[in-house]
Amino acid sequence: MNRTWTRPRTAARRAGAAALLAAVVAGAVGAAAPGAAARGAEGALDPVQSRLDALVERDGVPGALAYDGRTTRTAGVADTATGRPMVGAEGRYRMASNTKAFTATAVMRLVAAGGVRLDAPAARYVPQLAGTGVTVRQLLKQTSGLPEYLQFVDWSRGATEEEYLALALDHPADFEPGARWGYSNTNYLALGLLIKHVTGEDYRTYIERTLIGPLHLKDTYWPAKDELAIRGPHARNYGVSPVDPGAGVTDVTELPGYEFGASGGLVTTPKDQNAFWNALFGGRLLPGWALRAMTHDTTDVGGQDTYPEGSRYGYGVASFPLSCGGAYWGHGGDLPGGSVAGGRADRGRGTVTVYTTTWAAEGDRLADLQGAADAALCAKDRTDRGR
Repeated sequence: MNRTWTRPRTAARRAGAAALLAAVVAGAVGAAAPGAAARGAEGALDPVQSRLDALVERDGVPGALAYDGRTTRTAGVADTATGRPMVGAEGRYRMASNTKAFTATAVMRLVAAGGVRLDAPAARYVPQLAGTGVTVRQLLKQTSGLPEYLQFVDWSRGATEEEYLALALDHPADFEPGARWGYSNTNYLALGLLIKHVTGEDYRTYIERTLIGPLHLKDTYWPAKDELAIRGPHARNYGVSPVDPGAGVTDVTELPGYEFGASGGLVTTPKDQNAFWNALFGGRLLPGWALRAMTHDTTDVGGQDTYPEGSRYGYGVASFPLSCGGAYWGHGGDLPGGSVAGGRADRGRGTVTVYTTTWAAEGDRLADLQGAADAALCAKDRTDRGR
């Protein structure tokens, strides 16, 4: 989940959270980074493995993984205490803000069914938004101006989604609706409430019933309330705890995933996440016009936060330029203890998920994380063209 764990309620926690405020996985795709000279079976340099090795050996990431649908590459360990090898493509991790693509897809299914209008006032479906002037489309596109509710959360206790939204609405808007782009998890918090209002069922249930179940994503789930652990095989995660930042980098595998909600709550595996990207961008989940709206009604976000030049943000999905030409569509996500990048290249040129076991949304870590995704997708493109 992007921009997570901000402004805790004590001075010590505020100091520890300051660096985390910048967490927006967007993708600084750059030139190949120096790192271990990883080579494949035929002795050729493997640029994907080189990036993963650089994440571990240069950037200090405990473990990293890249999965392109056929090949799983790993570096580092899944557990620094035991030295257990890094998990493979069936290991679970917190999806963080990649969850927004599921939420946006669910909303667009309601739009396609006629239950929601994109340019209707969002208050029609989320009464708490009365008086804001925000539309459904602006929530999806991150152009609503609603302030980031995570700035005001007291993570020592839980709250309802309505209470979290009230935290944001108690503060002035960042800008007039539609005036510009500004990433805020509040937008997807509100979209979760919209799904509940329109369908009469919790957004978790609706997304399970209409997306997770039909796609047979057996390793993707919403954490239960008060559930802190990750189910099944997984790597440990390391980062600065939002509750005790003064302790420095610690094991933060156990987090209140339920509280991350429609903007960042899902747990998944590389296999499941790739399957979702393939289904979405392969046209299996939405009518063609609805998918085109998600990927064509976009905002240029290049150069903002950590988005590289050429990036565009649509409805819960973003495009990132590829060094081999074209772009890939996906999202990205960060939580203390993990970063996720990847998606599906345009024209169906392959899908990849890259995952690290600590926050990687800055500097060389970000370049190597996104560089691994770029290298995997471009290698897949060259392989397919050579057939």
